[in-house]
Amino acid sequence: KRTILAPGHELLSYRIHEVTPYINWIYFFHAWGFQPRFAAIANIHGCDSCRALWLTTFPEEERTKASEAMQLFKEANRMLDRLDETISIHCIFRLCQANADGDNLLIEGTTFPLLRQQTHNPMAVHFLSEYFVRPLSSGTPDIVGLFASTISEEAEETYKNDPYKHLLVQTLNDRLAEAATEKMHEYVRKEAWGYAPDESLSIPDLLVEKYQGIRPAVGYPSLPDQSVNFLLDELLGMKQIGITLTEHGAMHPHSSVCGMMLAHPASRY
Repeated sequence: KRTILAPGHELLSYRIHEVTPYINWIYFFHAWGFQPRFAAIANIHGCDSCRALWLTTFPEEERTKASEAMQLFKEANRMLDRLDETISIHCIFRLCQANADGDNLLIEGTTFPLLRQQTHNPMAVHFLSEYFVRPLSSGTPDIVGLFASTISEEAEETYKNDPYKHLLVQTLNDRLAEAATEKMHEYVRKEAWGYAPDESLSIPDLLVEKYQGIRPAVGYPSLPDQSVNFLLDELLGMKQIGITLTEHGAMHPHSSVCGMMLAHPASRY
C-alpha cells in the first residue's frame, strides 16, 4: 500500500510475505550464534533430498550444528506464516533538496551534522557531504533521500509468555524491518527518485549492495550519532508510521531503522 504525503514523500506498508524474499538470513542466524555458512540453508530447496544433500556438505563434526540451523530455519518460516496474518511493516521516505555545507549537509534548511572519517584511508571519501558535487555556494541544490522503517508495534508483544517464540519473533522482526527497507530502497532508486530506472538486480545482488548509491543507517559507523534521529523525525514525520523517540533518540519499536539514501555513483561506506 502506498500513501503519497507530498511529492517525493511517501508512506509504504508491506505485508510480511512481500518482504520475506528480501531478508538477509546471515544476520538472522548470526543473532542465534550461527556462522554465515549455516545461513546457506535459506538458499536450499525445501525438499527432503535437497536438505539431506546439504547436510553432507558439512564435515561430520558440524552436521549436528547444521541440523540445528535447518530446524531453526523451518521454525522461522512457520512463524513468518503466522505473523503474516496480523503484522505489517511500514516505511516512510522523503526526497529532499540538499547541499554540502562544510562537513555537514544542509537539508531543506536544516543543518544535518556529519562525522568526518576518523582513520586514514586514501581510497575513501572522508565524510558523507563530499558525495554531493554541488556545495551550498553553487546555488544549485542536490537531492538526498531520508527514510525510516518499522514493524507494527503489536509484533513486539507477540508470544511474550513463551521465551523461545518471543525471541524468535524479535530476531525476525529485526530482519523484516531491514528487508522492508531494502524493498523500499529498490522502489526509490527505480521509480520514486528514478536515478536507476533500468536497474535489474537479483535479490542476492541487492543484499551485497551492488546497486548505485548507498543507504547509511543511524547507529552504524557512517552515522553513529543517534541524536540525528530527532532531525530525521522533523523532516520525515516518523510518528506517521508509529516510531517514537526516547529522550536520547533511540527508536521505539525496537525493530526500526532509519537513515539516508545517497545516489552518487562513487559513494562508498
